[in-house]
Amino acid sequence: MTYDYILLDFKSHIPLYQQLYLAVKSAIEEGHLAKGDKLPSIRKLSNDLNLSCTTVEAAYQQLCVEGYVAARPQRGYFVLAALKSGSERQKPLLAGLKSAAIAPIRYNFGSDCVDSENIDIKIWRRHIRDVLNRQDVIASYGTPQGEPELREALAAYSYGVRGVVAAPEQIVVGAGTQPLLSILCGLLNGMDQRVALEEPGFLQAEQIFSDYKMEVLRLPVDENGIQMDALRASGAKLVFVSPSNRVQTGASIPMSRRFELLEWARETGGILIEDDYNGELRYNARPIPAMQGMGRGENVVYLGSFSKLLLPSVRIGYMVLPPVLLERYRPRARRYNQTASKVEQLALSRYVTEGQLERHLRRLRKLYDAKSTALTEALKAAFGGTVSLTLQETLLSLILTVHTKGTEKTSAELCALAAQNGVRIMPTESTGAPKVMLGFAGIPPEDIEPAVHCLKDAWQLV
Repeated sequence: MTYDYILLDFKSHIPLYQQLYLAVKSAIEEGHLAKGDKLPSIRKLSNDLNLSCTTVEAAYQQLCVEGYVAARPQRGYFVLAALKSGSERQKPLLAGLKSAAIAPIRYNFGSDCVDSENIDIKIWRRHIRDVLNRQDVIASYGTPQGEPELREALAAYSYGVRGVVAAPEQIVVGAGTQPLLSILCGLLNGMDQRVALEEPGFLQAEQIFSDYKMEVLRLPVDENGIQMDALRASGAKLVFVSPSNRVQTGASIPMSRRFELLEWARETGGILIEDDYNGELRYNARPIPAMQGMGRGENVVYLGSFSKLLLPSVRIGYMVLPPVLLERYRPRARRYNQTASKVEQLALSRYVTEGQLERHLRRLRKLYDAKSTALTEALKAAFGGTVSLTLQETLLSLILTVHTKGTEKTSAELCALAAQNGVRIMPTESTGAPKVMLGFAGIPPEDIEPAVHCLKDAWQLV
């Protein structure tokens, strides 16, 4: 048992035994010491706090007299009762917060999970176990930039599946996109502090930019992506793009607009930040190579991750720096703490180098193709013309636009009705008819049709 809560002032006019008594009494009353907890022995507490045994015994005796503590022969001193329960103790901290009853979710169309039946959990567990058995390796912090084995594996993997041109020395590993963006914003310090995104923006990235006092510009778009005239007129030298999955439509940016963006970067000295989230998971057609490779690694920062390829709980992402930023990164590299688990990094390096990730990727493409087809067909059969569908292929989701007359509801209200019937869906920003998002990565194939029936019952549209 630890007792760092006991603070004694040896210079105070208040006797030490009384200070000790008050500290233990307060811990009992606030519920930090529960009924039945054993207090340290008189000798141990006197040694640890540098007090005389007489002082500790006097404090314990006072606690016994007042009924806070009981002495049990040959066993020690035990707490008799805590006057406040743990839940009561938390009330002041949670004042003003109301807990709402949440119906159990039977069918999950969230975007933050994957189908647990279709992950290489046995292979992944084996790699984790193998790393944990390497005691000489796991007993150190690891490399701030990322484990060399993993960076070498990622250099080969990203070239093979995304056409990314990068040496291991250009790769920085971190626990997802936001920590990597934080490093990037530090490297961009002193450069133009305006960053352009296509409407409607990307809140997770915008939050990091705002944290670093960068001005975020949401620029208008056309069918091909961010409008080049608006970009040039903005004067921004930084552009955050998701070429493989545009936020509004889920479609990819066509080659013509990609070349325009790369040419803009070359002409202006600007930098493109390419978020290639799930770029390798395209299954309706052959994946379009990353912009980073099309530009031969110049003027493009590439961001990749594995949340839908492995497990969302495996927080590993990577960033490829162009030469201009790599020069800034090298002298400060060792000043950054690594945010991704060294154990998981080494396990992932084995998973990649043994070819298991590419084999798993091929399986997932077939799986998500089948899921998207099943969900599309089920929604059309259930709702007919009252809804329209937009597939966000690499986001592994469908945008459902609800067309009703006389019973209009907001996206949030539609999601609430669905949740009451055990179906989790997500609202999306929209003007006009309400839109909701249904992610199909996490729901088992056999649950898709019954989930849609539950959604239909919840909305009662047709």
